[in-house]
Amino acid sequence: MTTTVQTFVPAAAPKPKKAVKGEKLRGYDKVARIPIKVIPTVEAPKKPDWIRVKMSSPAEVDRIKKTLRKQKLYTVCEEAACPNLPQCFGDGTATFMIMGDICTRRCPFCDVAHGRPNELDKDEPRNTAETIQGLGLKYAVITSVDRDDLKDGGAQHFVDVINESKALSPNCLIEILVPDFRGRMEVALDLLTETAPDVFNHNIETVPRLYKAFRPGSDYQHSLDLLKHYKARRPDIATKCGFMVGLGETEEEVYALLDDLKAHDVDMITIGQYLQPSKNHAPVDRYVHPDEFQRYMDYGRKIGFFSIWAGPMVRSSYFADRQYYGEDCPAPVRSKKALAAEAEGKKLGC
Repeated sequence: MTTTVQTFVPAAAPKPKKAVKGEKLRGYDKVARIPIKVIPTVEAPKKPDWIRVKMSSPAEVDRIKKTLRKQKLYTVCEEAACPNLPQCFGDGTATFMIMGDICTRRCPFCDVAHGRPNELDKDEPRNTAETIQGLGLKYAVITSVDRDDLKDGGAQHFVDVINESKALSPNCLIEILVPDFRGRMEVALDLLTETAPDVFNHNIETVPRLYKAFRPGSDYQHSLDLLKHYKARRPDIATKCGFMVGLGETEEEVYALLDDLKAHDVDMITIGQYLQPSKNHAPVDRYVHPDEFQRYMDYGRKIGFFSIWAGPMVRSSYFADRQYYGEDCPAPVRSKKALAAEAEGKKLGC
């Protein structure tokens, strides 16, 4: 298992583009300036049989995309190249991404573009609410890019979306997946305490040892504190946190992370396999076997989380309504050939 991140940069590496307002930087241009450099992947490792996506209704996928474009809205499903998009859109669900499609951070695991964002769209809260109403959603997830350029980190915009959505769809549950509001925590918490969602979610993403490489500009303890402080202010609101595996962490580090999240009063957990969006993003260290994910769920239940979903295709907002209601995590789809091989003692994967 890889325990360090490569820092070699080819001598002939081109000069990365500078951020221009409203222009998206992706791939090399996005990650070239982070502290620990990413070596472009020459050949991606073959995915094991349990990395599979269920395909659903193409007509429903097309309907949701047309609705989103009409309202000038973004989804993290599309912008972050989520592998579950066909299934979620096909089932009539989506995770709305507010405050634009350009992020002020440069995380090398994420496919959302970096750059200097445009001004906030004052019509976005209403457009989001109308879309939630139009789609007839009973549970909606609202996330955002990082907006370090805003004095409140975008917290008021979340409040506006919550208010507009509840006005048009009072029976729809709202989960917000927020950035870390670093340097703006108190003002953000003040706003979101007064106007609360049904679930307050913030992803910690990885274990503390890997933070410098994979979450430049973020701080592990700050993320823990954000979750704990919100729960202290609003004990009636469920708190939730997600992270990835397959970046180079050890199993023991995952258990320690779960202990930290429990100690900071988090109620719900999601753990999923990191999948490299492109060859210019951070490489996959290993594909975690479903048995290991099961051990994480067993441990999480043992220490008392209300809900813990862990699996290769699990994402923070994947079947978020089912997570909220405490349903069991769906088992990964496996091929008969792989299961037969494992039954004979030929275990596949890492």
